[in-house]
Amino acid sequence: MHVKPALSAFHRALARGRRMAGARGASPRAQDVLTALSCLGLMALDLPGLAAADNSLSGAGAAAVLTVGCSALLVRRRMPWAAYLTALLFIGWLHELTLIQFALYSVGRYRGRRAAVLATAGYVAFALAVFSVPGWPEPRAETLSAFLSLVVPIGVLASAVGIAAYRHDLVCELEARRAETAVLSAVQQERTSVARDVHDFVGRELTLLTVRSEVLSVRARDTPYAKDFEELSDTARRAHLLLNEIIVQRGERAATPGVDGLAALAEQSGRAGSPVRLAMDPQAHALSPLRQAAVYRVVQECLTNAAKHARGETIDVSVRVDGPYVRIAVGNGLPAGAPDRAPVSAGSGTASMAERVRSLGGTLTATRTPHAYEVVATLPRG
Repeated sequence: MHVKPALSAFHRALARGRRMAGARGASPRAQDVLTALSCLGLMALDLPGLAAADNSLSGAGAAAVLTVGCSALLVRRRMPWAAYLTALLFIGWLHELTLIQFALYSVGRYRGRRAAVLATAGYVAFALAVFSVPGWPEPRAETLSAFLSLVVPIGVLASAVGIAAYRHDLVCELEARRAETAVLSAVQQERTSVARDVHDFVGRELTLLTVRSEVLSVRARDTPYAKDFEELSDTARRAHLLLNEIIVQRGERAATPGVDGLAALAEQSGRAGSPVRLAMDPQAHALSPLRQAAVYRVVQECLTNAAKHARGETIDVSVRVDGPYVRIAVGNGLPAGAPDRAPVSAGSGTASMAERVRSLGGTLTATRTPHAYEVVATLPRG
């Protein structure tokens, strides 16, 4: 009965793989490949035993079968059950217990405690049934002794290590979210501080400019320059009012709308002469407020740019939740004779939109064709 290598070899290989991956900053794919190679190396130690009389594999055939079996670990993150079922096949056919250790660890690591407990129970029941088949080559007493001393501990300990790693991942994710929240809070505080400085200093100068321009407008009432001074006075007054609206009242206004506000944006754009076709995934309503605000701002800025560059053209807005990502696409046609320029301007609005998307770990791209352009933003679903 081929129940080697022992648990210590499994843990040593696992720890060595973690150290190598962590030291080199390996990608998840590289870690999976390293795990599969480690498992193959451990099972290769038992190749002479696999060529014995209890199965029909030769040395070369056994090596090929083990390589194919270990390749199931390459998809252990997305499909850990594939490696688990392959490991059960190895137990029933080759009496090989190495792969099941990696498989149970993967189920616990990427599917959590309940899945790991279920997988361990299934493994123990299957192994007991296999070891109890009539005609087993070893005496009954030795079979039960090996089962209780090796088979059960292998499943329990491998699953326990996987569950511990799963919880560690959750803790790291929580710390990352807290760090992200702290950064966003610091950015918001800095923006508030800048807004106060702008109001205190720039607001004062705008007040003086408004008063001075009104005085000059009155003095030049009977001169050819009266109209110019009146326009200057109106411009200074509007700038002052806009500053108050943006900065002074910013702390009193409601938070940025979420995806529920997209319908109002589309209606507003339609009244302005740019009709909008809005297609929104119902799952978008379940996004966090932070991500909903990002979706709203991206669509808002894109509608503004479309109104500038392609007024009157129909705008297609799509918000779709695709697996772990949220995809926002805003596209519209270009009128004949449109200037050959970038579909999204380099203004502060676009910079703010791109900054918001990148701060959430997303990407933003703009694509122009002779007849249309499209802005696509992708955000992690969270």
